[in-house]
Amino acid sequence: MTVFRIGEAAELLGVSADTMRRWVDAGRVAAGRDEQGHRAISGVDLAAFVQTQAADPEERADESSARNRLRGIVTAVVKDTVMAQVDIQAGPFRVVSLMSREAVDDLGLDVGSVAVAVIKSTTVMVEKPTPTASNKGRPSS
Repeated sequence: MTVFRIGEAAELLGVSADTMRRWVDAGRVAAGRDEQGHRAISGVDLAAFVQTQAADPEERADESSARNRLRGIVTAVVKDTVMAQVDIQAGPFRVVSLMSREAVDDLGLDVGSVAVAVIKSTTVMVEKPTPTASNKGRPSS
């Protein structure tokens, strides 16, 4: 079973370690102690918490068949006469969208504005990182 320290779990969820600690202290996320006495969250418990967050109706403004939503901040907007590129930083993830210039103008997308990247795809590739000293999440003993 994979376990995550508070900081690692926070990084995965795109929140601060303080927010993660508050969620643990409030009982929203179950945590135990690892061999060094640090608070640790099992991967199974973290996954369950993330699923409850995703199902929270407060997080969803509109109903849609798209299930992948990444809320973030617009970090770049490059426009030409017809098309535009919008970069969004959503937690640790950079999402790039190409759309019409008209859509960018209609949405009022500017650097610093909050936006939600809604992703719908028929193909999703999943990779598992190769083990290195810097990888997050450790198998528990």
